[in-house]
Amino acid sequence: MNYTTQMDAAKKRIVTKEMIRVAAKEEMDVNLLMERVAQGAIAIPANKNHISLDPTGVGLGLSTKINVNLGVSEDCCDVEQEICKVQKAIDMKADAIMDLSCFGKTREFRRRLIEMSPAMIGTVPMYDAVGFLDKELKNITAEEFLSVVEKHAQDGVDFMTIHAGLNKETAAKVKQEKRLTNIVSRGGSLLFAWMELNKSENPFFAYYDQVLDICAKYDVTLSLGDACRPGSIHDATDAAQIHELIVLGHLTKRAWAKNVQVMIEGPGHMAINEIAGNVMLQKRLCHGAPFYVLGPLVTDVAPGYDHITSAIGGAMAAAAGADFLCYVTPAEHLRLPNLEDMKEGIIAARIAAHAGDIAKGVKGARDWDNEMSQARADIDFNKMIKLAIDPEKARAYRESSVPEQEDTCTMCGKMCAMKTMNKILQGEELDI
Repeated sequence: MNYTTQMDAAKKRIVTKEMIRVAAKEEMDVNLLMERVAQGAIAIPANKNHISLDPTGVGLGLSTKINVNLGVSEDCCDVEQEICKVQKAIDMKADAIMDLSCFGKTREFRRRLIEMSPAMIGTVPMYDAVGFLDKELKNITAEEFLSVVEKHAQDGVDFMTIHAGLNKETAAKVKQEKRLTNIVSRGGSLLFAWMELNKSENPFFAYYDQVLDICAKYDVTLSLGDACRPGSIHDATDAAQIHELIVLGHLTKRAWAKNVQVMIEGPGHMAINEIAGNVMLQKRLCHGAPFYVLGPLVTDVAPGYDHITSAIGGAMAAAAGADFLCYVTPAEHLRLPNLEDMKEGIIAARIAAHAGDIAKGVKGARDWDNEMSQARADIDFNKMIKLAIDPEKARAYRESSVPEQEDTCTMCGKMCAMKTMNKILQGEELDI
């Protein structure tokens, strides 16, 4: 092998098998794809040890991808239930799965997940550190944090969230700003606490070069975490968030210099009118690196329906240029999602991603919609159901209320607009 990472290969104008696969899936010229990987505008998270991976690209000119979060926690530690979620996420065409496990035999679960998943796998090593090392947060050393990162890389994780932008200066902004919801990032809050307890710099910032060396060794894509993402619309686009984004821009260039691929994570909760501006800021300050957003959730008042608030914001973000959406389920802010919550979250995120692709003019995005519209014009319910983003639900609705005539539905019956227009335009008699 004459290259270390996908970015290294692209800079050397070597077309990898991963690039060929991504180019085929996206209907993009492989040389254009290679150029964008070299520039950092596209990332192909593909750990050398993830043998079952079907490579996926994230970034400029590609379809908007979605991520599914799952994993075991102390209160909900049913590993087999999480494995069922993994299979469901794969079946529902999730592009990525993030293992956020923070309790129990995390490494055993992570290895099973990586072995069975063709989707790219992400983790947040900070979540795993306390349980894996079996130590109190304050007593974990910088070297031990790095050892957990290396373990995740060895296991085959394709991308890792590392909150390296929360340095002492960023932390000072958090304290000065008097935010309504402080730091809502779990990894960010743990790092902030570690820094305060030890009166020390963020170890992932202080030892960033060592993190990059690990990533380069296994070709792990660095997902630079947004510790200061807003947890309320009140805190959006404040000094702490923007300061961290500026730091992430500097860290991006340092990663690219070592041929490490990068994605930038973003908000969070945010009013609709701020979303496009935030995407533009990220792309500008982080030099066009792929943008990975949680939501954004466009209002704070809808617990139980946050898959909807997230889909609204996700569609807006994707249309403005965001490349990767992290799903949000109806259980957000309330509990660990169950299988049905996860399904609702995936569908909402896929709708948002597709809506964004239409707006961005992604190649072939409108073809699906045009085919569905033709099926509606033809009053072909079987084809409509087949083309639906969730055929199972569409079929259940159709079968739950059977019309008198098969070529109508129970809402319009004989007064179906499609049926009326087809008959009139074909010169037929109309009987309603």
